[in-house]
Amino acid sequence: MSERVTVAKTYKLYLGGKFPRSESGRVYSVQDTKGKFLANAAQASRKDIRDAVSAARKAFPGWSGATAYNRGQVLYRVAEMLEGRRDQFVAEVAAAEGGRRSASIVDAAIDRWVWYAGWTDKIASVLGAANPVAGPYFSFTLPEPTGVVGVLAPQRSSLLGLVSVLAPVLATGCTAVVVSSETRPLPAITLSEVLATSDLPGGVANILTGRAAELGPWLASHGDVNALDPTGADDRAALAREAAGTVKRVLAVPAEEPDWTRRPDITRLRRYLEAKTVWHPMGD
Repeated sequence: MSERVTVAKTYKLYLGGKFPRSESGRVYSVQDTKGKFLANAAQASRKDIRDAVSAARKAFPGWSGATAYNRGQVLYRVAEMLEGRRDQFVAEVAAAEGGRRSASIVDAAIDRWVWYAGWTDKIASVLGAANPVAGPYFSFTLPEPTGVVGVLAPQRSSLLGLVSVLAPVLATGCTAVVVSSETRPLPAITLSEVLATSDLPGGVANILTGRAAELGPWLASHGDVNALDPTGADDRAALAREAAGTVKRVLAVPAEEPDWTRRPDITRLRRYLEAKTVWHPMGD
């Protein structure tokens, strides 16, 4: 019997709750740390970015308008499904990043997702305020989601770093367009499969594979993107200049990719929120 030919897997994008091919038809090969071929991944284009932003904008009213409790339950369900596919994530992180810590990295990513899910119904209490005013009025400041967020995911940390930048966006009620690690995209692709089969509405999170250097400027200059996380970009200053034309919020991130295993805080939650102040006259 002749030796059979291996059927190479070709992954697609995750956009609007569906898995389309790239509009350009382009793909690129993904290798492990030893150069062994793993799969083909779709190489997203400018048109794919526009479609993803449209999907995120369409999903924003429903996601931001859901109760904080409901958003927390949806995100916790994602963590449950991550746990169910733990072995697959361990194998993919090991292939992408090498080393012997893949199991602990995956466990940390699941725990990180749970941590942010738990914040959904606590954000208003911690970041909101009842303001003291001189006059017969009540004055309250409430945090509200900023809108559609473009995220250039970390290039080296294929899962834990990705979760650390995506989960806080969703926890605040924002929607996301994410460009995954270019050379280590498989954990992000598997995460998109988890999101697609969870309770997360289509369009809330959109995950594209491809080159951050190509896709980043289109995200930065898009008028319907309200905030940009340039963590995975090489030239962040150029992206900030691109973003200036649409007056969007650009997160200040360290020059070097941080140690994602460190305990998280609410800094990233705070960055995706706007302060809304309401005045109301006091009754008799």
